[in-house]
Amino acid sequence: MQPRFDINAVEPDCFKAIMNLEMYVQKSGIEKRFLHLAKIRTSQINGCAYCVDMHTKEAKKAGFSDQWIALISVWQESALYDDKERAVLNWAESITNIASARASDEDYDQLKNHFGEAEIAKLSTAISTINVWNRMALVLRLQHPIDHVAKAAE
Repeated sequence: MQPRFDINAVEPDCFKAIMNLEMYVQKSGIEKRFLHLAKIRTSQINGCAYCVDMHTKEAKKAGFSDQWIALISVWQESALYDDKERAVLNWAESITNIASARASDEDYDQLKNHFGEAEIAKLSTAISTINVWNRMALVLRLQHPIDHVAKAAE
């Protein structure tokens, strides 16, 4: 697969609009662990290798363990995540799968048990923003860097 084009080069105002959303999210005061969870899980669901690679590296650099990062895709089967983290992961799935999940009252109520309306607004904006980034990365066919090729143990 080859990248299609550089959005910032051909339509900088488009890129700037998405970046303004991202800057809001970064300055919103959302706890970083919740941002990492939302960005990684949303990117996994959307199948965006570029974003999964970027956000898992960011989480690792921020000090999150390999296990914490690796088990995000199977969070429902792991006791590793606390109730607040689980609520964020569930809400990320609900918003990302909006066509089928419909951001249900049940999912909202789970989130509301841990967060106020302002925090929910910020989290929902963060999840919506990573969905925009994922979709643009897939449209543009952005390629993640290859750090090194691992050899299987013999």
